[in-house]
Amino acid sequence: MTVRSVVIAGGGVGGLSAAWWLARAGWRPLVIERASGLRGGGYMLGLSGPGYDVAGLMGILPALGERQRCINENVYLDRDGKVLWRARYHELLGDIDWITLARSELVRVLYEALDDRVEVRFGVTVVETTQDADGVDVLLSDGSRCRAELVIGADGVHSSLRRQIFGPDASFVRPLGYRCAAFQADDGLGLGHDFLSYAEPGRLTEFYTLAEGRLATLYAWGDKASAPVPPGRERQVLKAAYEGAHPTVLRYLDELPEEAGLFFDDLEMIEMPCWSQGRVLLLGDAAHCLTLISGQGAGMAMTSACILAQELARAEVPAALGRHEARLRPSIQRLQARSRKIAPLFIPATPRAFALRNWIMRYMPPRLLAWYFARAIRSEVLAAAGGLDLQAGQRG
Repeated sequence: MTVRSVVIAGGGVGGLSAAWWLARAGWRPLVIERASGLRGGGYMLGLSGPGYDVAGLMGILPALGERQRCINENVYLDRDGKVLWRARYHELLGDIDWITLARSELVRVLYEALDDRVEVRFGVTVVETTQDADGVDVLLSDGSRCRAELVIGADGVHSSLRRQIFGPDASFVRPLGYRCAAFQADDGLGLGHDFLSYAEPGRLTEFYTLAEGRLATLYAWGDKASAPVPPGRERQVLKAAYEGAHPTVLRYLDELPEEAGLFFDDLEMIEMPCWSQGRVLLLGDAAHCLTLISGQGAGMAMTSACILAQELARAEVPAALGRHEARLRPSIQRLQARSRKIAPLFIPATPRAFALRNWIMRYMPPRLLAWYFARAIRSEVLAAAGGLDLQAGQRG
């Protein structure tokens, strides 16, 4: 039997998931990653709904469980350090299956789950692709060339493959009006199993300890500027955005060394009329970034990879790519609509909106408030599932 080949641009959650599923289906994946190794840092994420189910099908839930970050409470404070609300996760999640862990840990588990049928090359990018009816010729930045039946762009929201094949970012990028930054630091807060959030008009900051005793941070703020920040100026922009914040928030910005890894980006969604062109497919954030507001980006990238493998087992490449999109797009559209709707609640832009939210969090009966947030979490999971049948390809 002829082994089918696929080149996957991007060694993150989507790319490694696609490599796992396609190798299992008899393909020979070559994963190309721009970075010199697996990417570290980033922010914490919750894996639930279809993404959790796909992790179960892959058999990686035990490994993820070993790396998960158990949470007792998320303590919300205002800019003066007064408690607004304590969110008890076991009450909010109820019977929802959920794992919280660092994105880098999920990437590591996916990487370790690959077998020798998958080749991963670091420090390499796709320079050029040329398609014909039977395949794609690919030129790589290390000078090598290869031919594949399928090329997958899983290289993130700023996908270079998307620009090469589909056109400029301006055609597809939809800013939400927020920026975010994340980094790790020495843990001086001793939070244990709690999250600590400082909320104020236009800004939200979160701190949580990692399993190895390091502190993870997330800084998110409103910013209508959509122009890219020049390389090397990210720290200055971040510090300027947080002038006058709580001393704890400023402390970690002041202590942030220049050599520390800093994730910095705009919160942007990607909206495209079609995720494939011929034998080139975009997957995950490259095709339909949901932003961290949705809570489902990583999970839906894993789900996309699972569905893609199913459809490639049922049809030839061009038809399979269309069937994959038809199954996944309704859930993506629901999640993107939800992200737009809740973004103003995520970080209230005005003092009036912030004061109203604080009043609700302070004076609404705790059980009613818990019910409201639990309902929101369930709505997120239902929007992600959205009628998806992860067994459909196996039955079809």
